Amino acid sequence: MTADADDVDDLDRIVEADIASTGAAVESAETNEMLKRLPRILRYAALAEQGDQFLRERLVAEIAELAPGITETIAWAASDDPAVGVALAATLDRLAATQDQPDLRALADCARLLSLPLPGVPAYEADHRRVAKVLLQAINGLPSNFDLELAADIEAIGLGWAVLPAHTAPLFHLQEPQALAAAVRVGRQMAARRVAFTEARLREEFDEEKRALEEAATKKAARANPPAKPVIDVPPDHVMVCSMAEADMKTPKMREIVGPLKSAINVALPLVQVPPLHDVRNQLLFEFPYAVDAIDFALANLIVRRTVRLRPLLLLGQPGSGKSRFVRRLGELLGVGVWREDASRSDSAVFGGTDKRWNSAEPCHPFLAIARFNQANPIVLVDEVEKAGTRSDHGRLWDCLLAFFEPETAARYPDPAVQVTLDLSHVSFVGTANSLDRLPAPLRDRFRTVTFPQPGEEHLDSLLPHVMADLAAESGLDRRWIEPLSGTERDLVVAHWQGGSIRQLRRLVEVLLREREMAAVRN
Repeated sequence: MTADADDVDDLDRIVEADIASTGAAVESAETNEMLKRLPRILRYAALAEQGDQFLRERLVAEIAELAPGITETIAWAASDDPAVGVALAATLDRLAATQDQPDLRALADCARLLSLPLPGVPAYEADHRRVAKVLLQAINGLPSNFDLELAADIEAIGLGWAVLPAHTAPLFHLQEPQALAAAVRVGRQMAARRVAFTEARLREEFDEEKRALEEAATKKAARANPPAKPVIDVPPDHVMVCSMAEADMKTPKMREIVGPLKSAINVALPLVQVPPLHDVRNQLLFEFPYAVDAIDFALANLIVRRTVRLRPLLLLGQPGSGKSRFVRRLGELLGVGVWREDASRSDSAVFGGTDKRWNSAEPCHPFLAIARFNQANPIVLVDEVEKAGTRSDHGRLWDCLLAFFEPETAARYPDPAVQVTLDLSHVSFVGTANSLDRLPAPLRDRFRTVTFPQPGEEHLDSLLPHVMADLAAESGLDRRWIEPLSGTERDLVVAHWQGGSIRQLRRLVEVLLREREMAAVRN
């Protein structure tokens, strides 16, 4: 061997030792004993699901310890080419057979797990099948008393890997280049649907138990004392949002507060049932063709529900992308009212209600929304939630929202104006935001966040009819009285709007319609 070759070998050993030491340091810092008990391939799958940034370094450290000096190890550590990872796996398989070291076969499977691209490349089909088989065998071997949450995450990845061949088209659309990252994503989606179904079923069981307990408590109280509040029969799919004794509403101050709310007090209010979701989805896709993922994300929460109730949802997107109009149309198509709250002008004292001792006493705004629409489950839109004030003189809106987002506290919300507990647990809360930077962590954790994109130039012809219909409605005109844009007018819009803000598109169309009216007057 020449001096140059020796130098290269020395350099390879130095690089291998450096990378291995990084992986070994990360491995030694691992505090999760459950992970250490897992087979290698499941441990790496679990770390990938948790977003570990040192997967490759960890594996290099193990390979360097059990099979030092393999040139493919260094090449793989420095390359994202899947062929290099598969070549390393083949070398480890060969050494496992010739040296009778089964651990090297496990390392080979881990190298494939971290290297393989999406299915569809014939050269890697056998490697994909092998990883799927090893994953599922290892999952089936988990003990019954293993940590349930960790086992569920691992099982989701195994199932996600197994079904990857059927998901290649949507995954290419989402630009997931690696099979492991794609398996994590697909597995989460599959698990999310099952969790949503289980959550809905448990919620129904909880509601039934809650109603049974409340009925028993009501009957017991009725036997012990005459009821101070009216006893009202609540039909199915109805909710008693506010129950008050007549005597409590007779003072001048309370008459002033509850006067506009009489339709929602001591009345069983209906819960709007979920309409056919495919019709809602098709209409939303027609009006917002650029927001397919956001539409599906919003509607997924309603798939197993009987009545309309969305878990707290946050639409994140650029100004003018149509987020607020989307929420309004979502409510209209679902058949529920939408109450808009401007976060920049609201605080806890305004949104959460003002005590009846003050001259400006007013119930909480979710209750006002219920009274306005005579529904127990309207949507409350908190627009530009990140712009809410941070001063605590009257309480922050962000802190107030937390009480409404939790079903348990919302079902017994102590309204400061009417001085009784309200059942607001069926109200849906949807927020819009341009950025998450200012939102406190507790609020971000409770929101289901989805990105709401901006439309492109290719969506112009789909957007124009709805823009003109909105402008006609704002002017109090019938849409049929406004002729569509002519070819020349459309060309002017195209020249000044290449996608982006719908607000800008509205202004352009409004100017064109105004010029059209002025020309008609002149002629």
